[in-house]
Amino acid sequence: MAAPYLWLPARAAEPAWPTQTVGPFLEVEIASGRIRGGHSRGALAFKGIPYAGPVSGRNRFKAAPKVIPWAGVRDATRLGPPAMQGPGTTYGEHEPAYSENCLVLNVWTPAVNDGRKRPVMFYCHGGGFTTGSGGQNIQDGAHLAARYDVVVVASNHRLGLFGYLYLAELGGSEYETSGIQGMLDIVDALKWVRENIATFGGDPGNVMVFGESGGGSKTTALTAMPAAHGLFHKAGVQSGAMLRGLPRDVANETARRLLAGLGLTPRELHKLAEVPAEKLIAIQLAGDRHQGPLSMPTAEWRASHPHLPAGIAALQTSLPGSWSPVVDGSYLPRDPFEPDAPPLSAAMPLLIGNMENEAMFFYRFDPQFFHQDAAQVDAVLRQHLGTDTDRILAFYRRAMPGASPIAVAIAIRTATFMVNNTALQADRKSRQPGAVYRYRDDYQSNVPIKGTHWTLGACHASDIAVAFYNYKMYDLQGNGPGLAAVSKAMSGYFTSFARDGVPSAAGQPAWPRYRTDTREVMLLDSQCRVTRDPYREERELWRSLGWT
Repeated sequence: MAAPYLWLPARAAEPAWPTQTVGPFLEVEIASGRIRGGHSRGALAFKGIPYAGPVSGRNRFKAAPKVIPWAGVRDATRLGPPAMQGPGTTYGEHEPAYSENCLVLNVWTPAVNDGRKRPVMFYCHGGGFTTGSGGQNIQDGAHLAARYDVVVVASNHRLGLFGYLYLAELGGSEYETSGIQGMLDIVDALKWVRENIATFGGDPGNVMVFGESGGGSKTTALTAMPAAHGLFHKAGVQSGAMLRGLPRDVANETARRLLAGLGLTPRELHKLAEVPAEKLIAIQLAGDRHQGPLSMPTAEWRASHPHLPAGIAALQTSLPGSWSPVVDGSYLPRDPFEPDAPPLSAAMPLLIGNMENEAMFFYRFDPQFFHQDAAQVDAVLRQHLGTDTDRILAFYRRAMPGASPIAVAIAIRTATFMVNNTALQADRKSRQPGAVYRYRDDYQSNVPIKGTHWTLGACHASDIAVAFYNYKMYDLQGNGPGLAAVSKAMSGYFTSFARDGVPSAAGQPAWPRYRTDTREVMLLDSQCRVTRDPYREERELWRSLGWT
């Protein structure tokens, strides 16, 4: 074994941007060839490493081929291309243009070739299943690696219709992985970790997969995928609980509509390889505009689909044009957490939670929303809550005395968007041997919402930089009092969970296992605390109405 390469801070050059990889540079050997990395923010960084081959042209909508080995030394000091998606939706610093051939990953580690077996924290980026990048600056893994002696990995993978267009029923075995190829890309990245992570001082037998929002949903899907079984050992879901995948009949109908729009028949699937990627993205975006992350089916739509579960999130994933993993009966044999937790990962521990004010995120660019009166807010809610509206509003007004109509609406939408599914996923997992640890993040961001007197509060995605100990990178988390403390707490809990499956943090309370008889939840803040069943009354309301 080669001698270990340890970071020497006095030797590192000054970066031109915060996450730049700088000299002195170093080379390591992995299965596919030699790569050159360098130093970044206290750790060693290797970026844009291919973990699979090209997926454009004839390989479009199919399982990725093996990575193509290279001769010489491949530069790994800059980010690789993010997946095809709409413009302006990734956040990596000095990131190249979108590309179909996006199957690359980044690694941050304290040392290489030192024989250590550090826990590996494999991050799935957010952005639903349609946007995002493993190179987003606030999820840069250097600080976690340096402070907590862990190895951090983040991958890019196919998104949107490139990752989830279901063609298996129309095209047969040639397209058997379609509808879930984006998830199978992540599986390929995990296989790369198993084969190569020891070089970077990581333990392939101790891998935690985690992610926020869509990344949490990807993590959830992996727990039910046979192809991922044994490749990771712990799961973390931040504001991304997902109970169900996309039904095959809905996915098949979406594929038929797409082909018809392109003037193709099912016998002409091979011509999809010739359609410009930009045209396919334009078609996807046209469909996406009719659905937002908080768009909820109307009461009439719900009534016309009695065979589907009543939960809002389940109905969202059943709308034509939605891009998410298809329950194909093979690669995803069943819904991830419906009707119960997947037996495949019964022994795997789970860390799961949500933000206190999730829905604020989706209104941050809509100041008019915050200037609506009670009648206007009620009218909007009534379109989605139907005949349940009066009972739901009456409950929340009693539970939130003195709260404004906007605050009540945010609470309701936070429940339907994330809290209800988080509770169900935690409850179902708690019936298995693997431990569950549930949290609610209460840290209030001070970032102002322009044109209003509101701030973001504990909104969706304001915990990403906090969890990665990147709180000094100004983003949704703001720069208010207590930020450093909550970031130290959250990153400590997450990294200790990655290490041994039990979250702990210096100076913070012990985190009890979640059980349905006590429902103990950790409230994350500058000073964390444990509470019992904080959502009891809300849970009983939604259950009585058949929404969960």
